[in-house]
Order: sequence, then C-alpha cells, then structure tokens
Amino acid sequence: MALKCGIVGLPNVGKSTLFNCLSNAKAQSANFPFCTIEPNVGVITVPDVRLNKLAELVKPQNVIPTTVEIVDIAGLVKGASQGEGLGNKFLGNIRETDAILHVLRCFDDGNVVHVDGSVDPIRDKEVIDMELQLKDLETVQTRATKVKKAAQTGDKEAAKSYGFYEKVITVLESGQSARSLSLEDSEVPMMKELQLLTAKPVMYVCNVDEGSVIGGNAHVERVQAAATSEGAAVMIIGAAIEADIAELDDAEERQMFLADLGLEEAGVAKLIRKAYELLDLQTYFTAGEKEVRAWTFRQGYKAPQAAGIIHTDFQKGFIRAEVMGYDDFVQYGSEAAVKEAGKLSVEGKEYLVQDGDIMHFRFNV
Repeated sequence: MALKCGIVGLPNVGKSTLFNCLSNAKAQSANFPFCTIEPNVGVITVPDVRLNKLAELVKPQNVIPTTVEIVDIAGLVKGASQGEGLGNKFLGNIRETDAILHVLRCFDDGNVVHVDGSVDPIRDKEVIDMELQLKDLETVQTRATKVKKAAQTGDKEAAKSYGFYEKVITVLESGQSARSLSLEDSEVPMMKELQLLTAKPVMYVCNVDEGSVIGGNAHVERVQAAATSEGAAVMIIGAAIEADIAELDDAEERQMFLADLGLEEAGVAKLIRKAYELLDLQTYFTAGEKEVRAWTFRQGYKAPQAAGIIHTDFQKGFIRAEVMGYDDFVQYGSEAAVKEAGKLSVEGKEYLVQDGDIMHFRFNV
C-alpha cells in the first residue's frame, strides 16, 4: 500500500532536518526559506520488534519490513492560497498525501532565522491552517456553484450534494478545518471525493531543543492545548538531536547517546509508528523459510482484502486463511508447535484481520 505522509510547516522550522533523519534521501537543509524546492520522497521502514522476533524464530532467507512514504514539501508562507511563494505547488503536493505531519518550531535560537521574526508555534499553525482552509473553501464553492442550478430545479442528487457543500463551507468560513465536521454515513464518500486538504488527519510535531525533549516547554503546552480542542495528535521531537543520532553508525553508540539524554529510543522511531497509526494502519505477517514479511493493512480489513495486498489473485480466489496470533507463535516457537497446541485457526471471508496476525492464505484461481 503506497501511503504517504507529508511533512509541512513554515520555512526554517526543522522540516528538512527531520526528513533527513527519517530517510536516506537527503533533502538540502539550510538556514533560509525555500531550501526544499521540489518535494523529496523517502521510503521509511516502520520499526517493529515483532518482525525481528519472528525472524529470530523462523530464521528465513529474507526479512522484509513494511514501509510508509514520507514527503518533505516546500515551505509555506502567508498568501499561499493565492499563489504567494511556492503556494500552488505546495498545496498540490499536500493534496497527494494521505496524512499531514505539521512541524512547529518550539525552540528559541537567535542563530536560526524565523520567517516572521519571532517564535510563536500557534501563530505558525494558524498561518498554515488558514491557507489550507482558504484553498478548500475555493474548492467547495466551485463545486457548489456547479450544482446549484440543478439543485434548484428539483434534482435530488444535486440538492443532496449542494446541501453538503453548504455545510462544509459554513465550517471552513468559521475558521475550522473540514476534519472537525461530524459526518453522516452518506456524507463520507462525498467528503472523500472532494479531496480537501483540511480533511486529512494531522499530527503536530513540536521541534524542541535538547532540554525539552522529555518534558516539553511552554511552546509545547500551547500546541497541546490547541490540538486537544480539534482532536489532533501531538508529538515532541528534537530534530537537531535526531540529526546527531543519525550520524552514529554503531547501534551501541546510539543507545549510549540516547541513555545520556534520558531517552529509551530515537524520536524518529516513535514518529514513524505514530504516522503509521495516524493513517489507521496495522500490520499482519507472513512467516516461512524463504521470507518473514510485514504487510500493511487498514484497520477493519477482512481476510480477502488483506490477501489482496499480497496479490489480487489471492483475493479473487480466496478460500480460507490460516491464522496464528503473534503471542502464541512466540510462546510455542514454531508453526508446528502452534498447530499442535490447537492455537491455529482457520478463518473465512468474514474474518476481521487483527494487528499482529500471522497468516497463510489458501486460494484457487
């Protein structure tokens, strides 16, 4: 599943530094606006200790983790919705992503220039929120204008669409994002079809100094309060620290560095997992001598849909799924032992796949 998270934020908030830590792709990182002109895309491995444990037990020829694409998008300025700076390109790049990681500068450093002259993460957040809302407002108003005449002449479908568009317009004009709108079941496909920027799930990433990576600071507290009011996630990370960690090739050195800071793991590992969760993604595994592999699926998938991620033929000719729980596999140590203990279940088309399931699919095409 080629799913993307877009890293957004005003210029010089630490976006490209963070992207460099997340990916082997190297975005230019410099102390001036628009140092990232084209979106940089990195394929990021999702850390999962379960995959490592399965590999230890099965000893396969190959181990393949699951991934998420991270896109570093050019910095935004006020007026982007009218094409200021790199506005149109920026907004187009966001539209192609599935979720947004909004980086906010939550550190004070006179040596790093802020585009607006002072550090204020709430102001920065509101600048980007407003530009996205204005662009969405333009999109919805255009749609509403197109269906208005048909709606007035009694076309039921047009009237339904027009009513929904008016509802979205009211929310956007009030300064709220489309994701804050409570949708009826019939409205979900209409919202999806609009492809609104502010309908995408968002996580606010507070970029802090070394002294604030554990407990946060006053800037972070303000962001957390704002995010709570809109039901968004917040994460604290020190991009400069992550850059130092990324320079260390030896795993033991990295762990010592983290321990000195009072951290158990690198912030980027947490960020990747949280981005994965933001997209409502979960993982199932296949495990055999040739390969132990993690597969990404959306929460709520049934067995045939999960099978189709491997190959469309698996879904078309689905017969059944043989399922083992991760904990059972670790406890008994092998597939044969799980079977002997009566812990392997045979599931049909209505089985809801669970995070951590180890699955074999039987199919016939």
